[in-house]
Amino acid sequence: MIEGFWSMSGEQALTALHSTPAGLESGEAAARLEADGPNAIEEARSFPALRLLARQFKSPLVLILVFGAMVSMVLREWLDATIILLIVSGSCLLSFLQEYRASKAVAALRDRLALKARVLRDGQEIEIPTREIVPGDIVLLSAGNMVPADGLLIAAQDCLVNQAALTGESLPVEKAPCVLPAAAAMGERTNALFAGSSLRSGTARMLVVQTGSRTAFGQITSRIGAADEETEFERGVRTFGMMLVRVMIVMVLAVLTVNQLMDRPFVESLLFAVALAVGLSPELLPAIISVTLAKGARHLAARGVIVRRLDAIENLGSMDILCTDKTGTLTSGKVRLEAAVDLEGVPSTQVLQAAFLNACFETGIANPLDEAIVEAAPAVHLSSEAWRKLDEIPYDFSRRRLSILVEEKGAPGQSRMVTKGAFAEMLAVSGRLRERGTDRPLLDEDRRRIEALFEEKGKAGFRVLAVAERQFSTGHDRVTHEDEADLTLIGLLLFLDPPKEGVERTIRDLRDLGITTKMISGDNRHVAAHVAAQVGLDATAVLTGDEIAGMSSEALCHRAGQVAVFAEIDPQQKEQIIHALQKAGHAVGYMGDGINDAPALRLADVGISVDQAVDVARESADIVLLQQDLNVLRQGIVDGRHTFANTLKYISITTSANFGNMVSMALATPLLPFLPLLPKQILLNNFLSDIPSIAISSDNVDPEHLEVPQRWSIRNVQAFMIVFGLVSSVFDLLTFGALLWIFRTDAATFQTVWFVISLLTELVVVLVLRTRRLSWKSRPGGLLLRTTLVMIAVGLILPFVPGLDGLFGFERPSARIMGFSIAIVACYALATEVTKRLFFPRREKQA
Repeated sequence: MIEGFWSMSGEQALTALHSTPAGLESGEAAARLEADGPNAIEEARSFPALRLLARQFKSPLVLILVFGAMVSMVLREWLDATIILLIVSGSCLLSFLQEYRASKAVAALRDRLALKARVLRDGQEIEIPTREIVPGDIVLLSAGNMVPADGLLIAAQDCLVNQAALTGESLPVEKAPCVLPAAAAMGERTNALFAGSSLRSGTARMLVVQTGSRTAFGQITSRIGAADEETEFERGVRTFGMMLVRVMIVMVLAVLTVNQLMDRPFVESLLFAVALAVGLSPELLPAIISVTLAKGARHLAARGVIVRRLDAIENLGSMDILCTDKTGTLTSGKVRLEAAVDLEGVPSTQVLQAAFLNACFETGIANPLDEAIVEAAPAVHLSSEAWRKLDEIPYDFSRRRLSILVEEKGAPGQSRMVTKGAFAEMLAVSGRLRERGTDRPLLDEDRRRIEALFEEKGKAGFRVLAVAERQFSTGHDRVTHEDEADLTLIGLLLFLDPPKEGVERTIRDLRDLGITTKMISGDNRHVAAHVAAQVGLDATAVLTGDEIAGMSSEALCHRAGQVAVFAEIDPQQKEQIIHALQKAGHAVGYMGDGINDAPALRLADVGISVDQAVDVARESADIVLLQQDLNVLRQGIVDGRHTFANTLKYISITTSANFGNMVSMALATPLLPFLPLLPKQILLNNFLSDIPSIAISSDNVDPEHLEVPQRWSIRNVQAFMIVFGLVSSVFDLLTFGALLWIFRTDAATFQTVWFVISLLTELVVVLVLRTRRLSWKSRPGGLLLRTTLVMIAVGLILPFVPGLDGLFGFERPSARIMGFSIAIVACYALATEVTKRLFFPRREKQA
């Protein structure tokens, strides 16, 4: 391990690492990989199986169950303790298996997205997975690449690096080869590149010094961990869990106090109170979330949507605004060079030749515009064989242009700089123009005429780039940014990128799902509006970057929701737009694939990229599409909502049923001369009613429930729990009255009958409350229906099984009382249906 490598020259570092400017030999690289291990930080952060299993016990809901089991064991109530431990172990083991399975599945999916890097091996440039990079490798980097390891710059050109993840600097830092003091701070090491950073512009050649956990980024990660930011759904579940804990504490203390005031045995009262607390907790919630997320991730992967963060599935379901770039998403992405014209709009081979030299010698960011120029060249017999490249000023997003310095092989010494780029930026650095083969000064009237031509072509749907050049005298073999001045403007390039087939229908489908699509593009307003009109967006609702620059944040927050097209936007403004939409209360998805999309992808509630995106964009995204297709994303959104809906079903239904039963028992405790249920009966009831709950993850979801964004609302869950819990309590109290005053049952019969009724109501209500429709008009999932029916049969049979009377305190009820029990359950189901019809329209109006 080499310390302070930034204080070495390139030759010294190569010698110390036993490497060469041509890179390592393949055999030596393989040996180093075997000795040093893979270049990956994930191994240091991965959770071994035992650690992952232990992590399942950190939920407050699970801790309540563990506490209950400990109390039961201290009091030597072994049956109660066994039931609780079965619940705990079943829940945690299921959650562990699902999370372990999910992590394996996600790891396999991520392997498909594994970053690759260009390195020199055996003197040849090859592409390898970044995991296989070793100290001594020579890595070739260009704009958009993630830096895969820590290393020393051997060569660089216009190399600007974003290293905010390491130093907190928001602006890119320029890097170049040099020798620095060993004591230089991280931000001062301008001759070194570090893992976790990315190239904003230019090119670089780096000698790898440190890999994996030995990098600066790896050491920071090992010290502080890599905790992801808590999502809205996780925050809601945590808050809800803590709310339940508070309710449990109050209920336990209240019941314990009442029982003591009634001179009941303390041990029995304590066990009863603990059983109540256990009965109220949705103890399978961690497992349900793991099951639904893992199932959702696998289902999405089958549709070509790879989830890099499982928690993003819920955010995908809650998204109500999708911001997307134009090229490749709304358009086909197959850019075609329609024409190269002079400044009068006449096709020109000279303009095409200049653009071709610029495109074919460019070595920075690969883009479809250069590909389209190169593809158009053979038709007019253009070739680069007669030319030699001398230098290059790579494209960057502030200059928005690219310059190539070339010389003709037959006329050495006479160099020519060809520059192409965005129209406005090119016009700003041009002082001359070429007209009918003659160069002359560029006058104001010429500017107005050329701008009118540009606007005309833009309104016709063409993306327009400008081409200019500059001649240099003998010996000028290098160019700098200062040379990009007083250029001679020679013509325009007209590109067509037609709308993607079916995209208008997809946008309409997204609108039907409650999702508004907004275009954010760096293209000029005319082209953006033309494409917007073709794909079904409001082409009149356009906001430009210049207009945004003059707005306050409050004004942008108000205006952003009304605008369909954001044009002429710079990278920083993308973040402003997303933040404004979020501030207005929207859940925002952002879809992008470029270097300048990375900050917006991180800021959005759901960052969406594609498999072909640049490294930094793909690594910033939560979700990666294997196809750059909005229709694939639409299917993913539906799957996300399906997953979200089933998770909320479990939370809402289970807590309402448990809350109703616990309220009933809390009310009955001071009124009855005996406990309404024995502690072990409460625990058995809870255990049996939980078995079908795991099947909720595979339940069907009504189509209308998938048509609107799903948002976590603890207020709605609390309202659901209270309303439907109290409906259950009303029927419980009716049951108590009938058993005491009509049937005049003794304690054992009362407890047995209410055990059966309580279990049946919890099971039946799942089938009723799983849908907002009439329950018989919505088909439940097959597994949910089967397990529910089996548990109903078990509940009806249990009191009649020999031997359970002593074990659980059951008393065989009469046929008359069992008939009453079935009738009360049927009435309860009907009353819940009626309440459901009243509850949901009211909540929807309030929302």
